[in-house]
Amino acid sequence: MKIAFVGKGGSGKTTLSSLFIRHLAANEAPVVAVDADINQHLGAALGLPDEDAAALPAMGAHLPLIKEYLRGSNPRIVSADTMIKTTPPGEGSRLLRVREENPVYEACARTVPLDDGEIRLMATGPFTESDLGVSCYHSKVGAVELCLNHLVDGADEYVVVDMTAGSDSFASGLFTRFDMTFLVAEPTRKGVSVYRQYKEYARDFGVALKVVGNKVQGQDDLDFLRAEVGDDLLVTVGHSDWVRAMEKGRPPRFELLEAENRMSLQALQDAADDSYADRDWDRYTRQMVHFHLRNAESWGNAKTGADLAAQVDPDFVLGEPMTARLG
Repeated sequence: MKIAFVGKGGSGKTTLSSLFIRHLAANEAPVVAVDADINQHLGAALGLPDEDAAALPAMGAHLPLIKEYLRGSNPRIVSADTMIKTTPPGEGSRLLRVREENPVYEACARTVPLDDGEIRLMATGPFTESDLGVSCYHSKVGAVELCLNHLVDGADEYVVVDMTAGSDSFASGLFTRFDMTFLVAEPTRKGVSVYRQYKEYARDFGVALKVVGNKVQGQDDLDFLRAEVGDDLLVTVGHSDWVRAMEKGRPPRFELLEAENRMSLQALQDAADDSYADRDWDRYTRQMVHFHLRNAESWGNAKTGADLAAQVDPDFVLGEPMTARLG
């Protein structure tokens, strides 16, 4: 399952994504966590000391390696230099799997021990001084999108992505790369504004979207969210002494998280698992190709000097049945 956490800045999406990751690890699920927010707080939320979180390798810095590995022997890609963030896989491409060792994980992922197991953590990397004035957020998450385009994951495996604040992922096809998107919203007008944007943009692409109400303090907050988002409201989360201790750098064992909040996390996992029955690899591949052709025409062809439409393999469909043939 590929799962995104989105929301406005300060909504608590990183905190909730970290709690969800801990919950999955406690349930002995294999997890690859990705910090796709340039503010880079997921590592600290998962308990890494500040120096270790800051030392996480940036996926963007390893983009040439990622491209070369994923390219494999695909004859439609003449060189790794012609690959862009939306380049789809085809016959001969190398695919990524959650439970494997590969050069991409070796370069970009680090193992993070948790109370109940361990997970792999990857990060886009923060803005650097050399990025100022010449790069944008989307150049940072390009490595994430490219990896998701080449990822084959199963029903009992989880890739959890902490996205950037707001609705920036709509600038590319990244928002369609997930089986489930959890939008974290506070019970305020600003808190639900990102929800409205996501709902509108995602409607035509079959994006599964559920709202997680955060910082809910009473019935009035709950009534407000229900009135604003309707049936999309999945669960709510209130005050947590466990989270407060975590934010101070002194979290107790995860098993001591409040029972009501653990039930909310289980509801998130259940919703994600239920959405797997609706996974459509054909549609997933079509959307991948759709956004690649749009990006190729708008800027990719000019940047690479190549006809990137030629990278599309019309006979290829990404999916679990392909793993034996394309491993």
